Amino acid sequence: MLQTQYPQLQSFLDYLRFEKRYSQHTLISYQADLKSFSEFLITDYNSITIAEVTSSIIRTWLAKLKEEKLTSKTINRKISALKSFFKFLMKEGLAEATPMSIIISPKTNKRLPVYVEQKNIKTLFDYVEFPDSYTGKTERLLLQVFYETGMRVSELVNLKQINVDFGNNNIKVLGKGNKERIIPLSHHLSQALSEYMCSKAASSNNEILFLNQKGKPLYAKQVYNIVKKYLSAVTTIKKKSPHILRHSFATHLSNNGADLNAIKELLGHTSLAATQVYTHNSIERLKEVFKKAHPKA
Repeated sequence: MLQTQYPQLQSFLDYLRFEKRYSQHTLISYQADLKSFSEFLITDYNSITIAEVTSSIIRTWLAKLKEEKLTSKTINRKISALKSFFKFLMKEGLAEATPMSIIISPKTNKRLPVYVEQKNIKTLFDYVEFPDSYTGKTERLLLQVFYETGMRVSELVNLKQINVDFGNNNIKVLGKGNKERIIPLSHHLSQALSEYMCSKAASSNNEILFLNQKGKPLYAKQVYNIVKKYLSAVTTIKKKSPHILRHSFATHLSNNGADLNAIKELLGHTSLAATQVYTHNSIERLKEVFKKAHPKA
């Protein structure tokens, strides 16, 4: 729990949980960042009130974080948490202004998204053997859904059977900030989902789409381990997580000429800037082709 001296912080977290419906992972990150800030106010500023917090105080906190060798990415996340918090206070009429308005986030080096090559994806679905059982069918299908829809792990584990529209071959996904989006399904994936639903235990009346053999919903860590196991059979990249399949989905679309705005909508990004990183992979691919094919390269 957050410091009792600052009930506004807990109110903000409750707002994110119950109104914005943020994921548990995001809530834990926000709570950790706000706890760090509140402890700083207590130890370094004798428990001053939130209303007394100034831009200068926040800069002092950020400088302290930098001295502790925190990365720019981590510091930016903490800045984002504070910006959202003070925005919430203004929305609720608990503050007239925000001290975050003149806080500048440190620059970070953007890393290109890691992804699985298309040939390795083909190997995964064409040649890797999955157990001929309900568990095997579940594992293969969730890998298909990740790669062919680009959804996040939190979105997949919360999918409901009713979200699948077989008539229109699409699936409704509830993403970050409780925002819904529609993702088209290929004919073969739609058919695979239909067959999977029919194969689920007759005794199970659970509305969640992906269930284990005991009729219980899959959880994030379990899904991560499944993805890691099968990607290890086809690629040597260091990271082998569900998010890598999301990166692969977007990168392969971009490499094959898909419109950037379309990729943005499919991924559920709020900003085009978040999607543009996938064009860099396409450029890197073009550079490789140029070096191999052009006589003057």
